Amino acid sequence: MPGYLVQVGAQVVCAHAGQANPVTPNPRVKINGQATVLTSSLYSVAGCTMPSPPNGNGPCATGQWLSGTTRVTSNNQPLVIQSGSSLCTPTGTPLQVISTQTRVKAI
Repeated sequence: MPGYLVQVGAQVVCAHAGQANPVTPNPRVKINGQATVLTSSLYSVAGCTMPSPPNGNGPCATGQWLSGTTRVTSNNQPLVIQSGSSLCTPTGTPLQVISTQTRVKAI
């Protein structure tokens, strides 16, 4: 499924509104001067509102994209796209791309 490539500086949140940022950007491919992100990079999550046990199973600490581009790669690895699927730990909820660049789409 095609989607916009996600770059450093894109607004990414966990399902509980915690800010997520890539730990390791991909400097080999840039969009508007900002590095893209490989699906292998973890996202660190800060400010997750999911309560800790016993009231919940949170807060989200990290996130990882499970799927990304299939035809466009960098260093033989897929890139993060807005329509990709992801998973946060320890909650098991997805990351959500709220806003990203709108110049480059990929499959």
